[in-house]
Amino acid sequence: MATTEPPVSARTHALVFLHGQPGSGADWQQVTRLLPAHWHTVAADRPGYGSNPRPATGFAANAHDVFAQMDAHGIQRAVLVGHSYGGGVALAAASMAPHRVEAVVLLASVGPGCVNVWDRLLAAPGTGPLCALVAWRLTPWIARARLAWLTWRQARPLAPGHGRLWRTFLAEQRALVAELSQVQAAIALVQAPVLLLADPDDRLVPFGTTGELAKMLPDAHLELVEGAGHHLPIRAPGVVADALVAFLGRCFRQDAPLGG
Repeated sequence: MATTEPPVSARTHALVFLHGQPGSGADWQQVTRLLPAHWHTVAADRPGYGSNPRPATGFAANAHDVFAQMDAHGIQRAVLVGHSYGGGVALAAASMAPHRVEAVVLLASVGPGCVNVWDRLLAAPGTGPLCALVAWRLTPWIARARLAWLTWRQARPLAPGHGRLWRTFLAEQRALVAELSQVQAAIALVQAPVLLLADPDDRLVPFGTTGELAKMLPDAHLELVEGAGHHLPIRAPGVVADALVAFLGRCFRQDAPLGG
């Protein structure tokens, strides 16, 4: 007697959500509440944010934190869902340990061509006493201005403890400039199918970055989310949740690659 393939909503999936910069695990609440109740979802604060005691760090160390979170929750393999900076973390993790990642979902992710003048200015190290003094006096002001602009664009207030927040922001800016090329070089090692979601009018991460990722990833599928801007988990949670369910349905019902 032939068996019927169960619908994707009947399957159990483990999903690890990685927020952007600045952000917190709470950014994903509107998305996770729309997913099938029996799916195992983890949306923790990344290092340097909220309740995570680990110091702010770059993509590789963030990826190790992802695996530590998975181990703590008894998850062997997971779908990694990353927004913006968290997308770079998801790519780093997927390239480092392909056997632990069954799929990747990238929302307005950092990638090729996303680093701009602001990013390089904030990442510039202090070399020598004079540069160190200038960096100490100017960088906090620049970082606060950048953070205020980002949070205004995302319609979100700065979280309590903004002193730690700007230090986290600066650490991640330096990692963005220093490590992004390494993440890009490892993209070919990502074996899992990848869903890319982005708004063509995103003003923070250029849409061209998403297009380049779609070309570089071995098995990628790109979907547009128009009118949502950069912060997709907050501004388009229903679209994101529906895309996740449909994407995982395709992953587990088709043998052919999802790219195209």
